[in-house]
Amino acid sequence: MKALTWHGKSDIRCESVPDPKIENGRDAIIKVTACAICGSDLHIFDGVIPGMEHGDIVGHETMGEVVEVGSDNKALKVGDRVVVPFTIACGECFFCKRGHFSGCERSNPSRKKAAKLWGNSPAGLFGYSHLLGGFSGGQAEYMRVPYADVGPIKVPDSLTDEQVLFLSDIFPTGYMAAEFCDIKPGDTIAVWGCGPVGQMAIKSAFLLGAERVIAIDTVPERKTLAETSGALVLDFRDEDIYDRIMDLTAGRGADACIDAVGTEPDTMSGFDAIIDRVKVATFMGTDRPHVLRQAIHCCRNFGTVSIVGVYGGFVDKIPMGSAINRGLTFRMAQTPVQHYLPILLERIERGDIDPSFVITHRAGLEDGPELYKTFRDKKDGCIKVVLKP
Repeated sequence: MKALTWHGKSDIRCESVPDPKIENGRDAIIKVTACAICGSDLHIFDGVIPGMEHGDIVGHETMGEVVEVGSDNKALKVGDRVVVPFTIACGECFFCKRGHFSGCERSNPSRKKAAKLWGNSPAGLFGYSHLLGGFSGGQAEYMRVPYADVGPIKVPDSLTDEQVLFLSDIFPTGYMAAEFCDIKPGDTIAVWGCGPVGQMAIKSAFLLGAERVIAIDTVPERKTLAETSGALVLDFRDEDIYDRIMDLTAGRGADACIDAVGTEPDTMSGFDAIIDRVKVATFMGTDRPHVLRQAIHCCRNFGTVSIVGVYGGFVDKIPMGSAINRGLTFRMAQTPVQHYLPILLERIERGDIDPSFVITHRAGLEDGPELYKTFRDKKDGCIKVVLKP
């Protein structure tokens, strides 16, 4: 089959690789009908995610048709149309039983390695680091899905692939980011980053009752899309974000702040961002937390900082004095997608939201390597890429 594979920094290739096979009775094989390039994939493309190996099949936003089912899988049958969560979960362990599927204790075969870095292991993920299992991803013609009797959700034929594909990751992640904010009537929510997850967070904040959403970015197409969703957009290259948010909130700060950027902010977003970039380049740091610092400072006393941007290691110079003295709450997670799937599928069916609004580019797998560059470099108005094998 054809698949997109990783071969080092800025080196994604469309290659012929062996077809996947059933390896466990709970597995399923799906024929991929749509997949997407995620902002998290760009961290792999930029070479900042450890534990990648040459030839790894990438991608974790995937859906398709079931073509083979393991003997112990009673939940799916050949022909079912499904969306696959990016988090792999057994459904039976301590965390899965509590709905914390992204903390699954069984799905990451590399859990001992992950525990050395993070203290304990999260769930396995598709198409990502071998610290998270090294599972083959979904930017391919076919994909093996472990624990397929727990993860994939069947979707109705009345909805198109593009309407439901983002249930795999960015819609649940953006919704969770907003849900973490515990939104009350009249609240102002600030969202850093108007990429696909940020766009979903903006929409979700309004769905959950926010009166006002302030969005921070500098890319024209992203700013326009955020404005279309009703957000007040600030450009960090044109104005001081802290001063502007304080002015907009009568000096109080946003009720909650969402970091939808993570470890690779625009280097020119602040002097500290430049220092972070130098430290990472000289191996004196692992992450660049400019946005997290700013979100903390811009949050009102006893407000919430919601973190869904990806961080991989250790972050420096976090203003914990501000957070402690002002009573901030931090909420963060890899999204337990399985928990959100029924809720969000129902919202799509009701017409509350059509997640396909973020798509700007559609292509086949063979165009994937070039579109990684287009997406990373924010060229051609690119906000979200969907690939159709």
